[in-house]
Amino acid sequence: MTIRVVLIDDHPVVRAGLRAVIDAPENIEVVGEAGDGAEALVLVASTEPDVVVCDLRLGEGMDGIAVTKQLRALPTPPAVLILTTFDHDAEIVAALSAGAAGYLLKDIEPAEITTAIESASQGKTYLPPEISAKAIAQMRNPAPQLTRRELEVVRLLATGASNAQIAQELFVTEATVKSHLVNVFAKLGVDSRARAIRVAEDLGFA
Repeated sequence: MTIRVVLIDDHPVVRAGLRAVIDAPENIEVVGEAGDGAEALVLVASTEPDVVVCDLRLGEGMDGIAVTKQLRALPTPPAVLILTTFDHDAEIVAALSAGAAGYLLKDIEPAEITTAIESASQGKTYLPPEISAKAIAQMRNPAPQLTRRELEVVRLLATGASNAQIAQELFVTEATVKSHLVNVFAKLGVDSRARAIRVAEDLGFA
């Protein structure tokens, strides 16, 4: 039986490289590619793949975690493997919580991608040892604790407010807002406003 795979990545060169690797085994076939989340949902509905290999960050719009949630909510959901360059603990747990069947880093050996796809197609979860260790450690530890003010900043951030607007709303300076954001990013293990919002939502902070 051939395992049908859809690739989701916003970089065409990356998709081309992945297709070359994934199409190599006789039992796996790439049946489609998408460059963003919205395109991916349409493509998956029309191709009905067994496994979706999805990047974590997809530029504008939905990220890989949001795409995973949508795909896993389908009547006949495909298994989803996250393939990314980011190994932040909170994002690993968020992806698994969204229903991902695995979390892989882009520097893994090509053969391991094949193994992960075969495992996911069988309904199993595939995590390399270093990713599994991070996930276990994150789940054993309590969620990061944000101060009351940091929570206020995150909730305003989730509304799309700018630093200036947050400062005005909280009656503080923009420098203070920036300081709070630095602390929030560090605690959530993220490096962008979009990722901070996503992880905060997954953790119930926003």
